[in-house]
Amino acid sequence: MDHTEGNHTEVTEFVFLGIVEDPQIQVVLFVVFLTIYLINLVGNMGMIFLIVLSPHLHSPMYIFLSQLSFLDLCYSSAIGPKMLVDFLTERKVISFAGCVAQLFVFGAFVDTECFLLAAMAYDRYVAICSPLQYSIIMSRKVYICLILGSYAAGVGNTVVQTISLFTLDYCSSNVINHFFCDMPPLFALSCSDTHINEMLLFACASFLEFSSLTVILVSYIFILSTILKINSANGRHKPFSTCASHLTGVTLFYGTIIFMYLRPSSAYALGEDKWASVFYTLIIPMMNPLIYSVRNKEVKEAFKKIMKSKIVF
Repeated sequence: MDHTEGNHTEVTEFVFLGIVEDPQIQVVLFVVFLTIYLINLVGNMGMIFLIVLSPHLHSPMYIFLSQLSFLDLCYSSAIGPKMLVDFLTERKVISFAGCVAQLFVFGAFVDTECFLLAAMAYDRYVAICSPLQYSIIMSRKVYICLILGSYAAGVGNTVVQTISLFTLDYCSSNVINHFFCDMPPLFALSCSDTHINEMLLFACASFLEFSSLTVILVSYIFILSTILKINSANGRHKPFSTCASHLTGVTLFYGTIIFMYLRPSSAYALGEDKWASVFYTLIIPMMNPLIYSVRNKEVKEAFKKIMKSKIVF
């Protein structure tokens, strides 16, 4: 911290407490989370390359899926490498500018993913409820606009939140009871009145979550209604399988986000919430490639074709 006039100090860096303080447990966690992060990298990069290299996967559904993998890869990488390094260092420090950058990058990609999941639900609605018009409704121009709109909305929301957070004063302790720069622990650290900022966070998070969730829920109401009208069991299996994967991903992602950000500040217990944060920063991004590929016949066939071509080569 830099000293200014009198006894006033201005924070120029933050110190993380991390997940646990025991050095031996930290080494064990380093190995565990390094494994998780490597699986995350391989899974999401593999999904992106698989979709890029397989022409028959260049439909809107898989373009959205490749973007989901890209977002998972980016926001987990905003947290994972620094977290792993901190397991092996005694003093877990991040500069003020680094804290701003980490919060912004993480928030922008997470917020974008909320809107992208809504766009994916709309895509499934059109594919199942209006299959004959699918190629017209979900044209290249439309799905690109949905992707770009998701990024614009996600980044815009994060810009507002980041500016709001870092206009607060941090002039006392610089020790963050967390393993990355997130809003609730930074609110707890500020020496300013954070009431308005917390209300803004709640309002923005509520709009983001409920607007995208509304699109998802309405889409799936129509999807379920259409699927139940199909007489053939085989005819119902494929749409059910595709939608089940998406709904599993949505439930895991939104459930954790709502738990973390749509609670009154008095309900936060930073020590316990660290483990919830681990779940959505590292574990969900690792699980998504498995969720969307294990039950997807086209993805598995594309993977087999690429593996066979590499073996032949």
